[in-house]
Amino acid sequence: MIPKTSETHHWSDELKRALVDPLSLCQQLNINPQQLPGGIEGLKKGQQLFKTLVPQPFIKLMQQGNPRDPLLLQVLPLGAENQAVTGFVTDPLQESKYNPLPGLIHKYTSRVLLTTSGACAVNCRYCFRRHFPYAQNSLSSSGSQAILDYLQKHPKVNEVIFSGGDPLATPDTRLATLVKQLESLPQLKRLRIHTRLPVVIPSRINTEFLNWVTKTRLTLVMVLHINHPQEIGAELIQALGRLKSAGVRLLNQSVLLAGINDQASILAELSEALFTQGVMPYYLHTFDPVAGAAHFAIDDKQARQIYAELLAELPGFLVPKLVREYPNQPAKTPLGW
Repeated sequence: MIPKTSETHHWSDELKRALVDPLSLCQQLNINPQQLPGGIEGLKKGQQLFKTLVPQPFIKLMQQGNPRDPLLLQVLPLGAENQAVTGFVTDPLQESKYNPLPGLIHKYTSRVLLTTSGACAVNCRYCFRRHFPYAQNSLSSSGSQAILDYLQKHPKVNEVIFSGGDPLATPDTRLATLVKQLESLPQLKRLRIHTRLPVVIPSRINTEFLNWVTKTRLTLVMVLHINHPQEIGAELIQALGRLKSAGVRLLNQSVLLAGINDQASILAELSEALFTQGVMPYYLHTFDPVAGAAHFAIDDKQARQIYAELLAELPGFLVPKLVREYPNQPAKTPLGW
């Protein structure tokens, strides 16, 4: 039986209430912006490159008065984003080469990615798609037929991945319609949803969402994006309970980020917390070299050292795969240690 949701307000209301001004974010957290690298001018310069967007449920998980809070640093613009660094580019995975139709990316043999929405509920400063041309890649209602025709011509594709942006920024009526269309293709076995929205607005896992999720014939996998154990709050735990009761298989992927989770002890605590809530650690991504986010990057030598320590601390089933995504490769590349 699926636990009832306490829907005192709609998730879209939380999205409307999200903070878009970094100074207001600092004020709410009782942080003097002059304590931050680059100060107020740094905030303004970073904001010009990539707008701030942080919903209130995520802000509530941050520590008051701590300018080094690991959740805050993931979303706060800094002047360092303006520094041009060799090798850090706007399309680090060269996805434009694998974009045969608006809204569709086909990099791997057996699965395709649909950008169901260019919107997000939170703007993570390290996002590898912070420069992605969503305006040219919106998945329109009329465009879905072209994608169905494309999939019929590629019978090896048996899995569709909803991505974005964040796919759960899409209304449930539209998601349900799209899933019904995909179900008409017998070749498809699985639907995977890559999302951060339940982490930052847990009320997204509501009755409307669960209604269509429990009716699809496709095996449904949700890959959450949680980087730090502090992100697993009480509201998210309740949302995960609803997802598990609905039969959704839950995985997590993290990005290895300097100053946020670049310690084996933090990653071990995250894996333990995830498993306690029925979520399996899946991938630990090394950093994609996206322009404007070089200050988050960790070199491979340090990444391997952290991973070796993580392997020594956890049982194997709790250790996510340390991987890098290289352009033009048929799969993620595991990094040795």
